[in-house]
Amino acid sequence: MKFGIFYELQLPRPWGPDDERQLYQNALSQVELADRLGYDYAWEVEHHFLEEYSHSPAPEVFLGAASQRTKNIRMGHGIVQLTTNPPQRVAERIACLDLVSNGRVEFGTGESASITELGGFDRDMETKREVWEDAIRCIIPMFEDKGVELNTKWHKMPMRNVLPKPVQKPHPPLWVACSQLETIEMAGRRGMGALGFQFLSADAAHAWVHAYYNSFTKRQEKLCDYQTNPNIALVSYFMCAETDEEARRRADGATFFQFALRYYGASSGRKRPDPYTVNMWEEYNKWKRENPDAAAKALSGGLIGSPETIRRKLRKFQASNIDQVILLNQAGKNAHAHICESLELFAKEVMPEFHAAEPEHQAWKQKVLAGEIALEEIDTQPFRDRYGTNSVQPAVAAE
Repeated sequence: MKFGIFYELQLPRPWGPDDERQLYQNALSQVELADRLGYDYAWEVEHHFLEEYSHSPAPEVFLGAASQRTKNIRMGHGIVQLTTNPPQRVAERIACLDLVSNGRVEFGTGESASITELGGFDRDMETKREVWEDAIRCIIPMFEDKGVELNTKWHKMPMRNVLPKPVQKPHPPLWVACSQLETIEMAGRRGMGALGFQFLSADAAHAWVHAYYNSFTKRQEKLCDYQTNPNIALVSYFMCAETDEEARRRADGATFFQFALRYYGASSGRKRPDPYTVNMWEEYNKWKRENPDAAAKALSGGLIGSPETIRRKLRKFQASNIDQVILLNQAGKNAHAHICESLELFAKEVMPEFHAAEPEHQAWKQKVLAGEIALEEIDTQPFRDRYGTNSVQPAVAAE
């Protein structure tokens, strides 16, 4: 099993004049530390206009800076929004990042799941999947040494040679965001890595891994001529400390993260309120005061606890044959010092066991891909809660 770290760059109110700069600098220091400790991936989102939830509209800038402070860790776009960016600009940015990072880019793609974001770029929820598929078909030929002309329903460009070209040939590994669980099966069908932002239980992970690899091996329908990337990665809330109690005390940001997902997730098109009309941090603390038991329960899920507790939970994910677990540590107002201590303790006490088992996992995967191991077709219907069983449920959702 491999491990990534994950950044939304959350910044709850109130906002001080230096808070955003400090947020970015702390996150870059954390990525630098993770590289030294042997973590495999650093994933950065692209979101727009999402106050408090994510202050990360330009992941290529963050990842470009991180690439110059690291040597080995992979630079993961988790994701580039293909609905809000021209495909030729995406191809240019991915290639440039691959050059400055010496070929360490993971090209995660997605659509955006919020009308607040899409509407800011004159896109809509109804056509976003179509726009994403069209953009993939447009971008892949741009990585080749040739000119490309675009004349599709969604994208136009006269014949141009999009420069530069990436280090990795034929292109950096392709991933797609799976903000809805059904998209995991779609990722396998499209031959792309699945970035599962689902916060699943181990049982659910087992079912969706089977769905993914069965689609990849039996029902694959690529969008165009690209290199496939058989990988499934799942995000988990994360905080490692010497005791379970200390880890929970330090991981309040994970509950804020869940609260924000629920608060906005119930609204039509996951629409955010108008700017400056809601203080999410205040709403969260109000909910926490009124629902202390639910707030405490929210911290019982994910990878939050002592090294032994996390090791025990990870063994269940390992049995599901997950390729990668992506650790969500920077959330809410989690302290920079606690995040760094968490990364260090996990790397020392937990990660070596699962890194050591990676050759065995790769051997299993190669047999699955070659048809030597047949995976059961598991009904995924009982495992379709995208928030997990221990998530918070605020009483009022944004209208």
